[in-house]
Amino acid sequence: MSDIKHYIIINCIAFIGMFFLLLPFSLFQACNDEAIYTPKPRAFPKIELPEKAYQPFDKDYCKFTFEYPEYAKVVQDTLFFDERPKNPCWFDLQVLDLNAFIHFSYIPISEKDKFDKLVSDAFRLTNKHNIKADYIEQIPIKKNNGIGGYVFDVDGPVASPFQFFLTDSTDHFLRGALYVKDKARPDSLAPIYAYLKTDMMHLINTFEWEE
Repeated sequence: MSDIKHYIIINCIAFIGMFFLLLPFSLFQACNDEAIYTPKPRAFPKIELPEKAYQPFDKDYCKFTFEYPEYAKVVQDTLFFDERPKNPCWFDLQVLDLNAFIHFSYIPISEKDKFDKLVSDAFRLTNKHNIKADYIEQIPIKKNNGIGGYVFDVDGPVASPFQFFLTDSTDHFLRGALYVKDKARPDSLAPIYAYLKTDMMHLINTFEWEE
């Protein structure tokens, strides 16, 4: 065998060996490049919102009426922190499809529970969210039927993003607070918050004390 042929054969063998040596590294690098430049898109759960429809609230244990969503269920409270509620008119509007509920607590204005104290308590309970809240908007309510109060629209990662109280300032005081049980980020729950806030404003706008 000539020196030239011997040289060609040696180089061919070296080239083939180098090819198989570098092949796994090339494949590994290609996989890494794909993982870097084609990340998996972030997925969010799809939220199915029920169609809007309302019905009258007419429970005999409360001295008022309003319109609430047909997809909500009224559940009277029998215990509050292992004790009986201060009044039979404590209840939840449960929206099971959205894993949310609106808690209502009614207290008659009296010597023990004076108007100023009840208003102060409502502001104090809302202000507890100041630690986590980005912003709290306080919106006054004044209806033509003598009903007044405040809406508290709370922005941020808080337990209750929407609260309110309604009163005639002499006999009746009602407080409501929205809770969503899911522990997702506030921006992910924003569609649910907005949807239920609309229902709560409809409730407030149709609210009346019974004679």
